[in-house]
Amino acid sequence: MPGATITTDTSTRPRRASVPTDGRAPGPVRLRVWATCLAVGIAVLLGITSLAVSRMSGDVHAIGDQAAPQAATASDLYFALSDLDAEVAQLVMLGNTDSLAGNRSEAMYVYQQRSREIDTDLAQAVRGAQTEADRTRCQQLADGLALYRQWAWQALAVQAEATDQTPGRPPSATLGYYTQAGNVMRTELLPTAVALRRSSENSLDGSYSAQRSTEHLATALILAWGVLLIAALVLFQVRLARRYHRLLNPALLLATVCTLAMVAAVSTVLLDEAGKLERAQRDAFGPYLALTQAQAISYDAAGDTSRYLIATNPSYVQGGIKRKSQCLVSGGTCGSGGDILPGGLATLAAGPGTSQAQAREVLTRWQAYQHDSEQISTLVDSGQLDRAVATLTGIARGDAAFDFYYFNDAVTRITAQRRSAFDAALADARSELALWPLVPPATLVVAILLILLGVRPRLAEYR
Repeated sequence: MPGATITTDTSTRPRRASVPTDGRAPGPVRLRVWATCLAVGIAVLLGITSLAVSRMSGDVHAIGDQAAPQAATASDLYFALSDLDAEVAQLVMLGNTDSLAGNRSEAMYVYQQRSREIDTDLAQAVRGAQTEADRTRCQQLADGLALYRQWAWQALAVQAEATDQTPGRPPSATLGYYTQAGNVMRTELLPTAVALRRSSENSLDGSYSAQRSTEHLATALILAWGVLLIAALVLFQVRLARRYHRLLNPALLLATVCTLAMVAAVSTVLLDEAGKLERAQRDAFGPYLALTQAQAISYDAAGDTSRYLIATNPSYVQGGIKRKSQCLVSGGTCGSGGDILPGGLATLAAGPGTSQAQAREVLTRWQAYQHDSEQISTLVDSGQLDRAVATLTGIARGDAAFDFYYFNDAVTRITAQRRSAFDAALADARSELALWPLVPPATLVVAILLILLGVRPRLAEYR
């Protein structure tokens, strides 16, 4: 009708979100900025976690496949060199009489076995050498070993030509050649092997130090960034609740849960991996290296007992026997290479995975052999060479060969346990990390999608 006012009922139309008139960015822009910032934040967290897991996997590889095997190889090399010279001393002492042919055959077999082990260890040491100094040491060992073998075989060749040789009284030419071989072993080979072992152990310590730095830095970054990101997610949900009068946003809530779970899980895994590696080194591999070091010194001391029967300077050899024996009992500086043993056999044999009975057995067995060695020296000093040889080579209880065999067996059982424990701990660490290169990307990509899904209904209100 003329003059009537026409009104429109808007009560049934959907309400659109208001557009701000105070100069702020429109609502859709703010939503997109928030969503983009949160997505970028999660992408950064993904980058940090992926890099941390990758670095941790690299550290485990460096320790398990490079540093630890190299340290073990250097330790085995020192042991094999010590026993190699002990077997040559045994061969020179035994002579070529028919009555000791069995002992001679056994000593020759062990000599050849140790020689093969040395060649293998030296080749592995060359491949694993990380520094120019270590490569130089390996070359020095190869050169010195060639010279040692030359002198040793000349000694044995001259001895083989002698007839009716009295055990313990080798021909003077044989003794001269063996003295030259012994000098090469003690002044060149063993000191160089000790230096190589110390260098490899320092490299192993460096790998563990790098692993700890990775764990500390990565965990701190993940926790710091994760806390900021979770706080931003919570703040965004609070703003949405106030602005759009929605109590909960399920998608954003799930994105927050995913982010929180990932931060907690990755931090836990990094700390757990660091703990496993540290325990593996402290409780297994470190004690393994220390006990194999003591085992090598014991072989060197056993070689001295054979050398005492043929020594031109018995007092010098006897001093070496006493020093090494005392070192094995209480620790200190010992060994032909100037080696330092961090503790006595009872201390080195004790520890995680080893019973007190096992530790006592190692020391008791060594003391039994030590008594045999002292008895042999006494017999030699009193001119009873035949009895000294019989005590050294006999296989009855109270003979040196018998008691040393059981001492070495007791030590070998413990070292095998410790190496197995380290290998098991390393395998466990690798197993735990196996799926982690895939877990962070999958979880955090889901979180990004949930954020986009969470803001989509709010953006639709502006259409």
